[in-house]
Amino acid sequence: MTSLLGERAPAQAPAQAREQAREHAVRARVAELEARFGDPTDPANPVGYTALLEADRAAVPFAAGEALLDDFRIADEYVPHALGGRLDGMDTLVRIMRPVFRRDVGLAMGHGMTTFMAASDVWTAGSSRQRHWLAGLLRDGGKAAIAQHETAHSNDFVRSQVTARRNGDGYLISGGKPMVNNLERAGALVLFCRTDPAPGSGSHSVLLLEPGQLTGARAAVTARRTPVGLRGCRFAGVEFDDCPVPGSALLGPEGSGITTALRSFQISRTVIAATAVAALDTSLRTAVRFDRERSGGWQTGGRDGGRTGAALTSAFVNLLLYDALAVVATRALHLLPAETSVYSAALKYLLPRVLTETMYDLSIVLGSGLYTREGTLGIFQKHVRDVPVLSLGHAGTVACQATVIPQMPRLARSSWFVEDEAPAGLFRLHGDLPPLRTERLSLACGRDSLSATMLAVAAGIDGAGPVERALRTLADGLVGELRDVRRRVLALEAAGAAGTARPARFALMDRYALLLAAAAVLGLWDQARYGPDPFLADPSWAAAALHRIARRLGTRVADLPAECETRIRHEVQLRFSTQISYDLYSTPIPG
Repeated sequence: MTSLLGERAPAQAPAQAREQAREHAVRARVAELEARFGDPTDPANPVGYTALLEADRAAVPFAAGEALLDDFRIADEYVPHALGGRLDGMDTLVRIMRPVFRRDVGLAMGHGMTTFMAASDVWTAGSSRQRHWLAGLLRDGGKAAIAQHETAHSNDFVRSQVTARRNGDGYLISGGKPMVNNLERAGALVLFCRTDPAPGSGSHSVLLLEPGQLTGARAAVTARRTPVGLRGCRFAGVEFDDCPVPGSALLGPEGSGITTALRSFQISRTVIAATAVAALDTSLRTAVRFDRERSGGWQTGGRDGGRTGAALTSAFVNLLLYDALAVVATRALHLLPAETSVYSAALKYLLPRVLTETMYDLSIVLGSGLYTREGTLGIFQKHVRDVPVLSLGHAGTVACQATVIPQMPRLARSSWFVEDEAPAGLFRLHGDLPPLRTERLSLACGRDSLSATMLAVAAGIDGAGPVERALRTLADGLVGELRDVRRRVLALEAAGAAGTARPARFALMDRYALLLAAAAVLGLWDQARYGPDPFLADPSWAAAALHRIARRLGTRVADLPAECETRIRHEVQLRFSTQISYDLYSTPIPG
């Protein structure tokens, strides 16, 4: 059986040595990329905030940043080991891309992640010839584009108006895709189109095309558009008029397009949502820097000092609880591929909510500085415009709801409070992972072992201190919330598909997504509490995260112990002073 990432190391190799070697290699690449980018706040840095904001104002790609990534050979990170690249796991890719997202979401998407999204379809469904061809293109510095959606139909990508009908040994393509990132400079185009007019799961197919061969009267690139966010990305459209393409362009069997797309969505939506944490990291860091420069240190007195400190800790807790689900969803691609459809959708669903709440918290600190477009503060305003774009497209809110809601009755019947807990490796930040086998990614499997972990950890929380007691109480309350969600889901199913029940299903999905985040927090804390990181081992962050989730769910909960917030406030300042990232990986960063 083939693997997306290649075969594992020899079985006789000690697992611990293999894990340490992998972790060392990942840290070295992350450190190298951070060092190449340097301190982004230095005005003289050619790839710092000053330079990238100039490119953003001009609505052009950030040329200096792209040159740096090309020199780093970032495209090798998108190509599996088996095809000559460096991709050995999706957790590795997330960690490599976070330094890029931390600085410029537009650079990360325009230069790289759009290519990775297109490549994911090829690694998932392509023939050996197609895989090797694309791998060669990317490793030679080429880019790929992906054309799935049409603005008229947004998330409803199966209503494609681009058709490909049989013509001898090939196809004739008609119709258009109005918004395709990197189309004008792509050496490969992954095109989603209808090949059968009849409705059903076999109505669509995927084609792998070479845009350079589509010139002429039968295929035309339409005018480039400049969006509000991701201004440096190159969006253009393409129109086909009975454009002939060879039959060899078919990616996977004819009629397999929907299955291919839904499987690759699980990969791309997870990776992109997980890397978005880095943009929140920069936003928090910018607010801390602003507060320090304004007050000469963290304000603890005065009329607004307590409110400012609370806003910063609140943003940090938001980032941590979201990153917990991001880590789990990314590792689930390898360890629990059949269950990933739910976890990846829940992660992407929570992205706009976490973003909105975090930016609101930080706006309290920045005040009118929120609107600054230049200097160090300018990067905050840029992230405010750029990050929401990540929650649109194929993995927008509606698409994520449509993925999870139909699965909830089956989960309620046969998984919640029945399933065994998830493997411990799902919650280890640096643990080894088996190869990703895309054929095991399921569209719906009826299992959720992450929720089972919440039950197991909640039952084993010990300690007599006030923070441990608070964590135990919060965990028990969230277990009760899951029990209530299960009861309500089953009641709705028993009542039938009445129209009045539909809003309730959306509300229950919202609660379920938050409970998955809570389960991820508990699983990560449980694995870390005897580990080397004193902050992650401390129950304070987990209690604060569960407290935030419980309040979002509308549960009345007691205030956290004072030492809990003090510990988190101290960590916010410590990480800023020692130049450590605010995510769960605690990565050394410049600036």
